Amino acid sequence: MRDHRKLRAFELADGLAILVYQVTVNFPSYEQFGLTSQIRRAAVSVASNIVEGSARNSKADYVRFLEMSFASARELQYQHQLSLAYRLDYLSQTNYESVETSTEETLKVLAGLIRSLRK
Repeated sequence: MRDHRKLRAFELADGLAILVYQVTVNFPSYEQFGLTSQIRRAAVSVASNIVEGSARNSKADYVRFLEMSFASARELQYQHQLSLAYRLDYLSQTNYESVETSTEETLKVLAGLIRSLRK
């Protein structure tokens, strides 16, 4: 079993989840079960999959969960969830850019970790 707390990818993913919660706290209440929930679930899933994968015994399972973590980060970014929130004026430009930067850094570190484990 691996200690997820020693991974830079986990530190970044955990920080991303906290940042997402902070920047979505003032979203409209009618978005509680819509966009707010979707964005938060994707962000939490990034860190959660790293933790779950770290608890797996096989390297293949570990990599599979890291790939799911990567996919969740891409969901947060690609599906325009953040972009939509920004265009609806739920997010300031500063908050939008902060989350985008954090997501990009997390994706790069996860991609590197996955590549190194596949070798």
